[in-house]
Amino acid sequence: MATYNGYKILQPQRAYKICTAEDWARAVAVGVYRGAPIDIADGYIHLSTATQVGETLRRHFAGQVALVLVAVDLGLLGHTVRWEPSRGGDLFPHLYQPLPLTAAKQVQDIPDADEARSAFARQLMERA
Repeated sequence: MATYNGYKILQPQRAYKICTAEDWARAVAVGVYRGAPIDIADGYIHLSTATQVGETLRRHFAGQVALVLVAVDLGLLGHTVRWEPSRGGDLFPHLYQPLPLTAAKQVQDIPDADEARSAFARQLMERA
């Protein structure tokens, strides 16, 4: 269980990384995902929980196509994941190391159309 400001927080076992299919293919070729330019600039890889994916898509990936959703097993990453406040005070998982491909448990194409993308995010949240 993770803590934030001395409080224990319920930590899901799985988080998600949204990236371009091209970036993910590059990661597979070299054996590790080092992050998108924003991740590199911030010093950590931005992840989202299942309930945060829809808003992350809307805010940061609107109009982008050929995206994938990478399901990440947080249990394999140990203390390199920190839960930190971001949008509206919500705690987001941030990965302070490159993402080893062994922690990527599933990769799904994200629909390009807005309506299909919203349905995709709702289904993900319902399964969580």
